[in-house]
Amino acid sequence: MLLLIATWLFSTNAFAEKVQIDGIYYNLNGDEAEVTYKDLHKNSYSGDIIIPESVVYNYTTYSVTSIGNGAFTSSGLTSITIPNSITSIKIGVFADCTDLFSINVEAGNTIYDSRNNCNAIIETATNVLIAGCKNTIIPNSVMSIGVAAFDRCSGLTTISIPNSIINIEDYAFEGCTELTSISIPNSVTSIGMGAFYYCTKITTIFISNSVASIKDAAFCDCASLTDVYCLAENVPNTSNHVFDATTLNSATLHVPYGCKAAYEAASPWNQFGTVVEVD
Repeated sequence: MLLLIATWLFSTNAFAEKVQIDGIYYNLNGDEAEVTYKDLHKNSYSGDIIIPESVVYNYTTYSVTSIGNGAFTSSGLTSITIPNSITSIKIGVFADCTDLFSINVEAGNTIYDSRNNCNAIIETATNVLIAGCKNTIIPNSVMSIGVAAFDRCSGLTTISIPNSIINIEDYAFEGCTELTSISIPNSVTSIGMGAFYYCTKITTIFISNSVASIKDAAFCDCASLTDVYCLAENVPNTSNHVFDATTLNSATLHVPYGCKAAYEAASPWNQFGTVVEVD
């Protein structure tokens, strides 16, 4: 994940000039402006931010069209309003924004929306939720939870994943350290790499019978894990590293009736201290 972040930052810094206008930092390129950070390691944003549709610098007007990688990472941002002019939002824009509780995309934006007052950013054409916060309610029209959508959202204590979700993408809930349980609905077929990595307070995981694939480190470093209910009659396709750095010998795996032998014969499921069948 650190390598991925470094790649994001390198691509962001390819812009020619960084300026501050009315408390917001921008990378200027041609006649367009991208919202960015002053210093990723000491992000100065705080409180409520309303991004304008355009800015003026040195007598030149720039259209604000994008929000760059990690633009608000680790800041004191509490609410944000995104204008119609934004056509590109990169990965990890709200990572580690523990105080963020309100996200609003203005009506009329043709690329993104915050339908049903969901406090999230949804890519309209694909129905992918690309960024959320501690107050996000995922609408039942969303089909995928995007890469790093809730990255280090430590204010998130609970989340309901609706039956419309098919994919939970890589690092979707990485570092959500206040989550205590997660329930994967029957619509989900795959869980991405590191999807729940370092969710240190999760004790219980419910995995539906529709899940066919769980990628590396999906539940890595879930230190408080005690119970996993995997209701798939066919053992999901996984690697040996799904539960890396998670103590399984003291945890219980609950599987469908008649499936115990299949799970006990497959890694990493055979690393659980106890395997029991449920009706």
